[in-house]
Amino acid sequence: YSYVPSPYMRREFSIGKAIAQARLYITALGIYEAHLNGQKIGEAELAPGWTDYARRVRYQTYDVTALLGEGVNCLGAILGDGWFSGHLAWLSRETYGDPPKLLAQLAITYQDGSTETIATGPDWSHGFGAVRSSDLLMGEVQDLRKEPAGWDRPGFAANGWMPVEATKYETKLVAQYAPLIEAVEEIKPVSVRMKGAWPSDRFIFDMGQNMVGKIRFRVQGTAGQTLTFRFAERLDKDGGMYTTNYRSARSTDYVTLAGNGEEVFETKFTFHGFQYVEVAGLSEPPTVDNLSGIVLHSAWEPTGDFSCSEPLLNQLQSNIRWGWKGNSLDVPTDCPQRDERLGWTGDAQVFGRTACFLSDAQTFFEKYQQDLEDSTNADGQIPPVAPTVPKIGIDGGPAWSDAFVICPWTAYRVYGDTTILERHYDAMRKWVDSLQISSRDDIRSYEGYTGFKGFGDWLNTNAETPIELIGTAFYAYSSAIFAKIAAALGNREDAKTYGALSERVKKAFQNRFVTPSGLVSSGTQTAYVLALHFDLLPSDLRAPALQLLVDDIGWRGWKLSTGFVGTSYLPHVLTEGGRLDVAYKLLMQKGWPSWLYAVTQGATTIWERWDGWTEDKGFQDPGMNSFNHYAYGAIGEWLVSTVAGIDLDPDVPAYKKSRLAPRPGGGLTQAQAHLKTRFGKLSSSWAIEGGKFRWNIVVPPNADASTVFPPEASNPTCNGVAVPNQQNLPAGSYEMVADWLTE
Repeated sequence: YSYVPSPYMRREFSIGKAIAQARLYITALGIYEAHLNGQKIGEAELAPGWTDYARRVRYQTYDVTALLGEGVNCLGAILGDGWFSGHLAWLSRETYGDPPKLLAQLAITYQDGSTETIATGPDWSHGFGAVRSSDLLMGEVQDLRKEPAGWDRPGFAANGWMPVEATKYETKLVAQYAPLIEAVEEIKPVSVRMKGAWPSDRFIFDMGQNMVGKIRFRVQGTAGQTLTFRFAERLDKDGGMYTTNYRSARSTDYVTLAGNGEEVFETKFTFHGFQYVEVAGLSEPPTVDNLSGIVLHSAWEPTGDFSCSEPLLNQLQSNIRWGWKGNSLDVPTDCPQRDERLGWTGDAQVFGRTACFLSDAQTFFEKYQQDLEDSTNADGQIPPVAPTVPKIGIDGGPAWSDAFVICPWTAYRVYGDTTILERHYDAMRKWVDSLQISSRDDIRSYEGYTGFKGFGDWLNTNAETPIELIGTAFYAYSSAIFAKIAAALGNREDAKTYGALSERVKKAFQNRFVTPSGLVSSGTQTAYVLALHFDLLPSDLRAPALQLLVDDIGWRGWKLSTGFVGTSYLPHVLTEGGRLDVAYKLLMQKGWPSWLYAVTQGATTIWERWDGWTEDKGFQDPGMNSFNHYAYGAIGEWLVSTVAGIDLDPDVPAYKKSRLAPRPGGGLTQAQAHLKTRFGKLSSSWAIEGGKFRWNIVVPPNADASTVFPPEASNPTCNGVAVPNQQNLPAGSYEMVADWLTE
């Protein structure tokens, strides 16, 4: 590939009187780093992030009053290719355009009331510096000898700098409406070792955590000495860097030193998914102090956590959290390391509830919902990724395009804000209506359908579920959700219409896929899970269907066979059906396929595949084998709602009324979770000791909670007073105690 160095842009201007306020409005087609009088502006990384640039581009606003002064000032920026013109997924470069472009406006208000605007235009100049190339997938090349010292300060001799070229680009400019990507954490390696024997100059740092971001490296060397940094999630059997699963993403950084004493290398316009960093080109062995990992993700606020008496489950919870960190860089991506990193809808909709527990993700999902709507075509179809990219397809199919109603409904339920529903209501209705057109006899993805039928139960374990069954199940489910959306907004006629549509599709599902004895077509775990969780069965067939599901799990050795579609619902179906014991057997299973298998193999994030690596077969197919892929981390929702016992009331959003009902099992003796809600901290913490069930609850101000003791508890008390097994509690702190029935 041929690359162009990152352009450095600057303009000097004079100020002759006292300033009252100054704000910089800035964005780019590509990625920018803004500077004013020698200072980087703001904490954002990879700004302005990723949108469908032809539809909308976000601008950021910074208060820069303190950075300006009377006399000559200098405003500047460095540009990177980013998502706009760099490599995107497995596609070619320049998906949206080339080269990167800057748009900025510095609005100054003086103390005498007058104003002045300094904007991008032909009076700017550009040159080049240390950043010789940058690409999100391939990495970054810097030559520190070429950095023009003082380029962003007044008085710089811009000899050889050239005029800029003004251009037009038709799009919609909108203010920033979601958290920007920031450097949120710095971690140190746990070890460094030489690869090979001296005088080998290759050293491998182990971060101890599969993370997403960049590295900061301190080194002292000679002018012209070039260091190479390669990144990997895993090591191969020989202890070397396993990068095959990165596919065509080179994910390699290079830096050529200037030889000016200690130098610090840090990339500007790329990111990597990695646990291991290989450094080559050093003249002496490094220590762990030479390198830091800079964690990048959208700067949402952490809101919830879970822990319990089982260390493996605590590590699973950590893996879930780190999976969300690594896949929430402005877009809910499927994976952060290989040549993909797309906003896959199927992953986002199954993980959405867990994401909203771990973080304040309201505006993050509002932004993603806009990406989804921007990606629709004239027929209302939703593609499998957003922002959309060419050649990826216009229809995501069942469980993927359904994110268009599932994600906003989840956000509304958690945060209680109808804005996301109101803003996208017409587009959601158009999408549901498109299903009526593309279905036949209310069967979605029917046999013979000439459009894209769907991805099926992606990465299931030898248990293929018919796509038309999945499609019809989600058709009924999504139309039912849209009816609820209509009701939440007071649109009674639509609520009635789409509720009736859901019932009609439900009947079609029963006629096509369910036998009178409760057998569901194909007999896979996912088939039963969808039929039960989406309430698609007659009431008298639910118990037989549940038993058939349990039978299938049992004959597989108490293991699941579900893929991306069925896994997130599976433990909920078992719990609600009275088979908590089976749900815990699956949770505590340590052989693959299971949630804990990867944990036992040292995983620090969620794997894409249940068998990403196994003792007998080694690495799975490198064509699709991410070790940081959050979809199966959706079990986090069940850990919180069932194990710890914090859940939403089914009829009241935003935890204004919560449902607290822990269900101990699996040999656990203690569990707790807390969540920062819109009303304050909500927590549930229980322990079983000395024949007693001790349960501490905090209900936030201006909220209440319904509480339900586990069925094994008897003679319950609240703050020392006898109470019924179920009760409603207002805001406050409570100590609940009951006798515990043991076998």
